[in-house]
Amino acid sequence: MEVSDAAVVSQVLAGDQDAFRVLVERHSRSIYAMVHRMTGSPHDTEEIIQEVFLRAYTKLKSFELRSSFATWLYRIAVNRTLDFLSAKKMNDTCQIAENPDPEAHGEQVQLRSGSPGPDRLLLSTEIESRIADAMKRLTPVEHMAFTLRHLEGKSIEEISQVLNLRADAAKNSIYRAVQKLRHQLAPLVSVAK
Repeated sequence: MEVSDAAVVSQVLAGDQDAFRVLVERHSRSIYAMVHRMTGSPHDTEEIIQEVFLRAYTKLKSFELRSSFATWLYRIAVNRTLDFLSAKKMNDTCQIAENPDPEAHGEQVQLRSGSPGPDRLLLSTEIESRIADAMKRLTPVEHMAFTLRHLEGKSIEEISQVLNLRADAAKNSIYRAVQKLRHQLAPLVSVAK
């Protein structure tokens, strides 16, 4: 029988520091997936995940046992990821201003293995590029709300708790993200018809 998160938290707070490993093992995969969808970089994701669990461990005394540990941990991960993305955006803007050569900052698209034809590869690359560009145009909150709802399958209530928003504000963030993505990706849909 699996011990609840609240029971494990109680063990850690009682002095069993090794018990925290159970929480890390239990939640690291879902937190990793969410953060990776936001950063797109395994290296950045690993760095953020380490900070998330370190912060969770050091702030564990502030966790209210009647709350959901997973939601509390997601909130820490969302806040840390948003901070990281904001800092990265500022850093990228400064670097582009210093070196306006667009090829120096070009992103390389990794193609999936397999043997599709060149036309299919070109179309796949174009679609991936357009989706990535459309996602970059979302605000960090819209990006996170969309990711949590449509890629992580979280409820509006969970999203509002994680993002510290009212339920209607969470719904509006998801709606705005979907509308922006539809607008940006509409040319792809008309080409496919």
